[in-house]
Amino acid sequence: MLQSRPGEAQQSARMTTNLTRRSLITLIGGAAAVPSIPWPLAARAQQAAKPVVGYLGAESPERMALRLRAFRQGLAETGFVEGRNVAIEYRWAQGRNELLAALAADLVRREVGVLAAPGSLASALAAKAATSTIPIVFETGADPVALGLVGSLNQPGGNVTGVTSLNAEVGPKRLELLHELIPAATEFALLINPTNPRNAEASTRDLEAAARVLRLKLHILRASTERELEDAFAALARLRVGGLVIANETFFANRGEQLAALGLRHAVPAVHQREFAGAGGLIGYGGSVTQSHGQAGVYVGRILKGEKPADLPVVQVTKVELIINLKTAKVLGLDVPPSILLRADEVVE
Repeated sequence: MLQSRPGEAQQSARMTTNLTRRSLITLIGGAAAVPSIPWPLAARAQQAAKPVVGYLGAESPERMALRLRAFRQGLAETGFVEGRNVAIEYRWAQGRNELLAALAADLVRREVGVLAAPGSLASALAAKAATSTIPIVFETGADPVALGLVGSLNQPGGNVTGVTSLNAEVGPKRLELLHELIPAATEFALLINPTNPRNAEASTRDLEAAARVLRLKLHILRASTERELEDAFAALARLRVGGLVIANETFFANRGEQLAALGLRHAVPAVHQREFAGAGGLIGYGGSVTQSHGQAGVYVGRILKGEKPADLPVVQVTKVELIINLKTAKVLGLDVPPSILLRADEVVE
């Protein structure tokens, strides 16, 4: 058996140590030579691991701020927090419904996990036309069955479900409230958005039927831009109508303060959705849009967790509230009768 001399053992140990050091230096140097992944790419890789929600907005984020907050809260109730474990791709039409089809198609190309189209019938219809496979969650005040979004409320079928606040169905009641407030008036008006034709047609049909029952004349005014809103209210002053019903429409809903100011400037009593009175309008009547947006967020979260739209019944927000703004009534020179005040859920004084 061969044995090494004492000096040879020490020399061998030193050589092993030097090799180890050289190996470490080589490894470190090699690692430094490998190109690092740029931070934006790394960030995108992390985001790719998160589910992605496409949000198709008919308006701007500024005008949808309260609804967006409610939507995110609904998502959070199911465990999804934007930026932490879910990403949201936003597309905004800025009040131009004609852009919604292209924006929806862009989100479909992005292959989002769920397509949210809350707050607008036009958004919901554009989303449905863009895909039959990606799950869609809508939120609208219109009747989703009558307008072809779903087959039925209990069994929506297909890839679409959502929330309806039934605000469109309260349109005739809004006209009745105005007539009760101003019984001597025989002519009223309805304001619609012509770029949302399905919603405009349904609102016109319902209000004209209600006007016939009440034996009232109904004028139809149209506006889809802020300039056209100014023109519409100027026309109301010339027509000398008793009051104005503002159709349930996202473009109008997000301009409550502007509409309220126009009503005061032209001395036109107006009624719109629930939040309108809080923005300075005379009468607000309808369901809570923030509540329905929150429920839309909940449904998006449930779908991200694996539930199918076909198995999720359309949620109906059935609570309808009447809000009267007495400050605005005083400026308009109107006395609100006790019959209306006693029914009010809230009075702004």
